[in-house]
Amino acid sequence: MQQQEYILHNDEFFNVNHPSLISGNRSFRYGDGLFETIRMNNGKLNFPELHADRLSEGMKALKIDGSSLLDEYFLKQKTAELCKKNKIKDNVKFRLSVYRAGDGLYTPNSNKYGYILEATPLADNQYEINKKGLIVDVYNEITKPINLLSNLKTSSALLYVMAGLYKKQHKLDEAILLNQHGFICESISSNIFVVYEKQIYTPALSEGCISGVMRKVVMQLAKANDISIVEAQLNPEVLRQADEVFVTNAVAGIRWVMGYGRKRYFNENAKILSGLLNEI
Repeated sequence: MQQQEYILHNDEFFNVNHPSLISGNRSFRYGDGLFETIRMNNGKLNFPELHADRLSEGMKALKIDGSSLLDEYFLKQKTAELCKKNKIKDNVKFRLSVYRAGDGLYTPNSNKYGYILEATPLADNQYEINKKGLIVDVYNEITKPINLLSNLKTSSALLYVMAGLYKKQHKLDEAILLNQHGFICESISSNIFVVYEKQIYTPALSEGCISGVMRKVVMQLAKANDISIVEAQLNPEVLRQADEVFVTNAVAGIRWVMGYGRKRYFNENAKILSGLLNEI
């Protein structure tokens, strides 16, 4: 499989090993930025309009200028250019990192944006539901605050790093994060859905979870197929009673959870929704 050789940094191609950020970069210094992870299947960018909308909303919330420029056309054009330069096509994972390019300390001198686009080839040409279910646990050493930034995919990711270390230490496949009030928020890299008494629930955005693109797609798919999903406040105790748990993100699609402690889950709804996802 052809690997990435180049990145696209502010409309210029650089070798992937070429140092591209200076020490004063605000994303490096302060986590002053945000990012999108986007998947391409069979040469077509998946849900570019949803990614562009979320990127625009995030840039506006962070008061980074240029949100109207990084639109759906920009995403399609730049990802195509990077694929051509790297001689990769069909199935690709992209990461678009956007940062505030101004100088200054905590207070920036300007709000202009800069960006880096990376491309990683993928083997599968569709979303493949995992054959082996995930083993998860609740990470409660640090909780996620609920505020204006909670729903954004910002560059400030220490909470997820610490949860990742917990996952690695305890030999888990994923860890579930709680919000500041002790309710289920999301997992390290995904939104979470819980099936309890034949009803699918997912944490509401007011619970502090990332406003995931795949979360929105799955909810739209469910509505179109008369499958009820309720946005709610979920006590972690529901994990002991649930029939099914699955997680979603823009690259992996839908992944089902097999176990939480001694509890074991089914995957019926995850399979149904994954099939509907691949149909579109």
